[in-house]
Amino acid sequence: MSASIALTCVLIVLARIADVTLDTLRTSTIIQGRRGFSTMLGFFEALIYIGVVAKVLLNLDHPVYALAYGIGFAAGTYLGIAIEQHLAFGDQVATLFTRRGEALAKALSAGGYRVAGVQGRVREGDVTILYVQVARRQAQRLIREASEIDDQCFCVVNDIRMAGYLPPRLSRVQNA
Repeated sequence: MSASIALTCVLIVLARIADVTLDTLRTSTIIQGRRGFSTMLGFFEALIYIGVVAKVLLNLDHPVYALAYGIGFAAGTYLGIAIEQHLAFGDQVATLFTRRGEALAKALSAGGYRVAGVQGRVREGDVTILYVQVARRQAQRLIREASEIDDQCFCVVNDIRMAGYLPPRLSRVQNA
């Protein structure tokens, strides 16, 4: 293999890592409703993708380019997920099922969390269900803090697209 072909393979791998990483991040931002950022990521992703695909398809006499393309795709997927998890865009709602509802709610509220609670019933008896809005990057800390207060606390965490209050005109029940 010549130095030129080897260098081209390295560039294909690096370009695919870049474009698939951008694609992974773009997909995450689309789900969160970040239109502007998603659009920007998509623009750069498409530019890189077109260049790489053209290079591979115009040089089918070098099958090693297709191998480099696949390696870059796989590595880009891994890197994109790792970066997205590190950035942890967005908010989540943690649902905590606890028998120590009042103590847990007070402690979390004192810690700066937005907490709402309701009484619930499970097979084993009464529980308090606490809903806590939290930034994704703070979710693990919230779970640790909750388990320090109630080691039997059960937690379910879900991503949310939008957090905040409904405008008055949307929060009223409208008769049709």
